[in-house]
Amino acid sequence: MTIEFDFKRLRPSRLRMRRIQTKRRRWLLAGGIVVGLSVLSVFLFLSAQTTPPPAASSKGNPPETKAAEYRMIEGKVEAGKPLYESLSDKKIPTRWIELIIAKLQPHLDFKKMKGGTYRVFVDDREELVRFVYEEGPVEIYEVTKDGADFVAQRVNVPLETQIVKVTGEIQSSLFEAMETAGEQDTLTLAFAEILAWEIDFYMDVREGDRFRIIVEKLYKGKEFIDYGTIHAVTYAGQERTITGIRYRDDYYDENGRSLKRAFLKSPLRFNRISSRFSRSRRHPILGGLRPHYGVDYAAPVGTPVWAVGDGKVVSYGWNGGYGKQVVLRHMNGYMTHYGHLSRFGPGIRNGKQVDQKQVIGYVGSTGLSTGPHLDYRLAKDGQFRNPLKETFSTGIPISQGEMDLFLRRRDEVLAWLRGDSNLSQGSVPSAQGKTVER
Repeated sequence: MTIEFDFKRLRPSRLRMRRIQTKRRRWLLAGGIVVGLSVLSVFLFLSAQTTPPPAASSKGNPPETKAAEYRMIEGKVEAGKPLYESLSDKKIPTRWIELIIAKLQPHLDFKKMKGGTYRVFVDDREELVRFVYEEGPVEIYEVTKDGADFVAQRVNVPLETQIVKVTGEIQSSLFEAMETAGEQDTLTLAFAEILAWEIDFYMDVREGDRFRIIVEKLYKGKEFIDYGTIHAVTYAGQERTITGIRYRDDYYDENGRSLKRAFLKSPLRFNRISSRFSRSRRHPILGGLRPHYGVDYAAPVGTPVWAVGDGKVVSYGWNGGYGKQVVLRHMNGYMTHYGHLSRFGPGIRNGKQVDQKQVIGYVGSTGLSTGPHLDYRLAKDGQFRNPLKETFSTGIPISQGEMDLFLRRRDEVLAWLRGDSNLSQGSVPSAQGKTVER
């Protein structure tokens, strides 16, 4: 039997086979591409995980990886010497100096510079990268390169706050007692100002008096920077104990009455009294026994004299033996006299209203005076009174709506002052850090 092939019918089948093979090749190629991309993605992902990120650098500051490439020029600005001149002495280019001063102008008063140190950083092309000026531990200013421009700022220096209890006993003076306790004069002055309406630290201080203070101290690392808020004080004298508790930016006694009164106990801060109130004393120049109706506060020429209370200037100028004198009229018939001044305070003139603690003049030795001092006198209804013994009305009490909050605050602070318990951080919102007793 003869079999005949129909080649015309076989030809289409071969074409179909070729088409199928072409499709297979395309699928294989596409699959290979997908697998290759997947492998590449996994490789890149693992590489990103194992490669450490570049070291971060603060905006405008030289990158740490290039820190060794920057050259540093150090210098010092003497007090009263212009920054421009100090930089010129170090051969800093004029264009850099002008740029630094222009950028710092909004942040720094060049007329009141106290002096300090500076550092200039330049790159390998001798171009300015950064300028740092340190006027003090927390007074730091810098100019840094930021792209094509430079930016200036005052650096925010983080400080640690510690709450401490300072205790001391008077042997000769409050200043010496505070120094013995390891503290500085700024705390002495702040303590005295809180009690300025209650204690005349010239007359009332006695040996054996004791004081306690709860105060914040600010540190930069281990370096003491300054005192912060005083939260409470107590002064135990021979006749009475005075306590001041801070509440809403003011100080109150244990019963919630403000320590502030209409009159201060003294028109000056700490200076020795050269002569105390006496109805009869021998006048140092005129001789003989003459009534002396005031208190003489010996102090260096130029010491500021404060108004002991709000009032109005009724006279100022030369007044015979009192030399340059200011007289103030206060409420309730009181008048105060300030004599032997070297000069008058800013803006003092007849009829001017003055505030308590406003400077009305400066200690001098004008008129009949043997040395610089303030002659201070107090009169009521035309009669001179002893300013060291005069008593004034108590301060304004806390409102009834605030009393419960104040009493809770008072009890906790007094327990700490008296040593019964530790002061909790929650009671002093502004304080952060440790509590330390000294």
